[in-house]
Amino acid sequence: MVMAGRYLSDDPALALEHAQAAGRRGGRIAAVREATGIAAYEAGDYALALKELRTFRRMTGAEIHLPLMVDCERALGRTDKAVELATSEAAASLETSERVELAIVLAGMRRDQGDAQGAVEALSIPQLDKNRGFSYSPRLFRAYAEALRGVDRAREALTWDRQAVVAEAALGLGQFAEPEILDFDDEDETEQAPSDGVALAEPENAPEDATVAGTAAAAVPEDTRAGLREEPVGGTGDSTIDSTEHESDDVLDEGAEEGADEESEESEESEGAAEGDLDPDDDFEGGSEHDLDPDDDEELLDPEDHGAAPDDRSDDGEERGAEDV
Repeated sequence: MVMAGRYLSDDPALALEHAQAAGRRGGRIAAVREATGIAAYEAGDYALALKELRTFRRMTGAEIHLPLMVDCERALGRTDKAVELATSEAAASLETSERVELAIVLAGMRRDQGDAQGAVEALSIPQLDKNRGFSYSPRLFRAYAEALRGVDRAREALTWDRQAVVAEAALGLGQFAEPEILDFDDEDETEQAPSDGVALAEPENAPEDATVAGTAAAAVPEDTRAGLREEPVGGTGDSTIDSTEHESDDVLDEGAEEGADEESEESEESEGAAEGDLDPDDDFEGGSEHDLDPDDDEELLDPEDHGAAPDDRSDDGEERGAEDV
């Protein structure tokens, strides 16, 4: 049963299969016969739909599906039977929405019979009010527009087509319907449409641009709008921004100068430390110059230890003199 209801709009044939499966297990339950009849009607099986809906009426005594039964009779080609059923005493006990559906079916039968003016008259009922919107209003408005086209009143038909869209937008139906959200809470928080309907604005009296502009203006508080009107262009707001930018630039410049001074001081300190390290007395703190004792020099130049002849400058002079002669 649940799956039949879920697929009824998207896949009526599959919904009918689920309903028939439920009927094989609970054929004596009125709700099962009702679901099967509705699914068969949506799937186009009008003979089965009429059979199941008649069974539901016998089991419950309710006439709520009388418009569907009349339409099934019309679809099966039994127009006289459909008219007889639509004008029976049972039709007088229908609820408002059911009477509207019955009027739509009657208008369709009149068109099938070639009576275009009769279709317009069948839909001229008190519920045809362009200023109030109910759940049945979009269907009624479109059916009436179609009937008007049949009698060459296309301009009026266009007005009713537009009003059907306005009704759907106001009621959240059709293309304006919100996505279905399944709530498994115990409390039923389903919002019901007001019994007196929803006020509708005529399209020609409510231009889209004006409506949007008015909504945007209403969303701005009065104090804010007054402030926007009184404050001149390029006034306090611009000067405040400029002053803030100048202050931020000054702070950045001061920070840059302080950073440069600190870097110069650090470089001077590092240079001073480097010069202090280059002291002549400290160059050879490792002991290289102090270890060179004169006595050690003589030991290094001892001819006996190293086998090298001492440097005799007199002999060298004599040899150079002889060569000169």
